[in-house]
Amino acid sequence: SHFVFFFREFPGCGNIVTFAQFLVIAFEGFIFETNFGRKKPAIPVRNYVIMVTMFFTVSVINNYALNFNIAMPLHMIFRSGSLIANMILGIIILKKRYSASKYLSIALVSAGIFICTIMSAKQVNVANEGSGEEGFYAFMRWLIGIGMLTFALLMSARMGIFQETLYKQYGKHSKEALFYNHCLPLPGFLLLSTDIYNHCVYFSQSTPVVFPEVGLAVPIMWVYLLINVITQYVCIRGVFILTTECASLTVTLVVTLRKFLSLIFSIIYFQNPFTTWHWVGTAVVFLGTLLYTEVWSSVQAALRGPDVEEKKAE
Repeated sequence: SHFVFFFREFPGCGNIVTFAQFLVIAFEGFIFETNFGRKKPAIPVRNYVIMVTMFFTVSVINNYALNFNIAMPLHMIFRSGSLIANMILGIIILKKRYSASKYLSIALVSAGIFICTIMSAKQVNVANEGSGEEGFYAFMRWLIGIGMLTFALLMSARMGIFQETLYKQYGKHSKEALFYNHCLPLPGFLLLSTDIYNHCVYFSQSTPVVFPEVGLAVPIMWVYLLINVITQYVCIRGVFILTTECASLTVTLVVTLRKFLSLIFSIIYFQNPFTTWHWVGTAVVFLGTLLYTEVWSSVQAALRGPDVEEKKAE
């Protein structure tokens, strides 16, 4: 939810926010993971280059999609389909097979995203009703944004499968992957340097906030950026700790609930238009995601546990 503050004031500022996040995480990893570059990677760098290319592409496309009439809630709902997209590509690429409940979850998430997308399309049409050519142009921009989100979703899933195969071959090195995924793309931001510089200027011209304790006035957008970078770092570190300390089911459930809370926060705080059908679509998406993680089966198994043990003892 901290990410949406920026888009209220500067809808196109995704690149500078992403660059700041990448820079800080790469700097921390360079010191503590690679020991100032002295530690050799366990996974060959050429594999990280492939992974990073996909990671950078997904990040930039997701940022630019917000410039194409894509509302933040729809953006969040689309990205909630990442688990299902990974499953679909796993079936196609890795020839995996799943249970009937998994296939049902695919149908639910797809239906939920479809409902929210259709409702958002109607909102774009209503907002530009009667404006003729301008309305058509706005709708076409929205379609381009949907295409960008879809491509980014599939690319992200493909990256997940590639990462999975690397971990099977070389072992799990999540912290190392975190560093290289944020360090290697940094030169790519040179292509976006003009946009990043322009937003640096915009940020510097924002309303200053005075800190009387140190006698310093800082533009509010730079303060927001600092808060964003800190919270993003805590978030990524938290996910890393979860993946090493908890089962994947727990991690998936926590991340899913976090997305849902971010969505609710965005809708309420920023008063984004959200109809009954949007709520239905959102509920179906998260129901499908929870079905995929087999939360209910796990709860039942946990509740049955003591009884099962007693029967075995008898």
